[in-house]
Amino acid sequence: MEKYSSSSNMPHHLEVHWFSIINSCVTVLLLTGFLATILMRVLKNDFVKYAHDEEAADDQEESGWKYIHGDVFRFPKNKSLFSAALGTGTQLFALTTFIFLLALVGVFYPYNRGALFTALVVIYALTSGIAGYIATSFYCQLEGTNWVRNLLLTGCLFCGPLFLTFCFLNTVAIAYSATAALPFGTICVIVLIWTLVTFPLLVLGGIAGKNSKSEFQAPCRTTKYPREIPPLPWYRTTVPQMAMAGFLPFSAIYIELYYIFASVWGHRIYTIYSILFIVFIILLIVTAFITVALTYFQLAAEDHEWWWRSFLCGGSTGFFVYGYCLYYYYARSDMSGFMQTSFFFGYMACICYAFFLMLGMVGFRAALFFVRHIYKSIKCE
Repeated sequence: MEKYSSSSNMPHHLEVHWFSIINSCVTVLLLTGFLATILMRVLKNDFVKYAHDEEAADDQEESGWKYIHGDVFRFPKNKSLFSAALGTGTQLFALTTFIFLLALVGVFYPYNRGALFTALVVIYALTSGIAGYIATSFYCQLEGTNWVRNLLLTGCLFCGPLFLTFCFLNTVAIAYSATAALPFGTICVIVLIWTLVTFPLLVLGGIAGKNSKSEFQAPCRTTKYPREIPPLPWYRTTVPQMAMAGFLPFSAIYIELYYIFASVWGHRIYTIYSILFIVFIILLIVTAFITVALTYFQLAAEDHEWWWRSFLCGGSTGFFVYGYCLYYYYARSDMSGFMQTSFFFGYMACICYAFFLMLGMVGFRAALFFVRHIYKSIKCE
């Protein structure tokens, strides 16, 4: 292990990593500083303006984010799916954090890839209670009634696509009689772990979440009928906003992505987990900030359907990472043939989907905190 660590810690190796981190840090500091100053100034002006408006006569036309306070906390459509995505995202976030802790302690070492995969399966099974609890408690806060269906959806939201992809790819590997095919015994063990650990913990978490009886704290009352959303220009619709939101977090991580791809799909060995952890934290900060900024601009345009938008904008980095997969496959790797192609794109799709759910959860949590904060600060009739 020392041999590999010393080779990865050689000056020319570390230089690239530190350069990428400094590059990311500068981007992040500029971005966060820029957004913080703009938001602080704009919000300050808004608070002054709204306080002044209240003192003045109400004959002028109302506009801006204050005037949709009756709709901002209107619960989103498809609340069951939304809660399930939030629960699964939180579970994947917990999983990533635990894996990083193990890596920083020094559990994983080169040429023992099994350790990482075993840790992923075991920790995923043990953290499923988190998904059940978060999803069901949030679903009950959104006044959902069918919590059992919500729990089943939470259980299948990430496992379902992963299991289908795995079945297909394993069949391909068996057809090619490759060593990448998992033996029948291992598959049985994984299924047993799912039925005996993951599912019971999910149900327990769900029951705990249902009994938590927490209220959704909305600073403003929601009106009976939704306010009409004014016509918006094309760049304020969901897809352009997602493209804007995903680009910055992706630019902060793409240099490290190359090294990770080279170690997972190539023969390079990756041992610098501390730098990877710093990059992960930068990624979370940028995702949270960019989602908050876009949510503010959305509310200022009197578009009050921010719930799903903030989740999609937070998670849009996942699509960028998948786009990078295409570039890596054609430009950087020498993979060919149906099996290598299907393995690469199949498993990368699952990883990018996990990324999407996790960062979507981060984006939504940041946006929810922000929206609650600004609506607490003004007097809403």
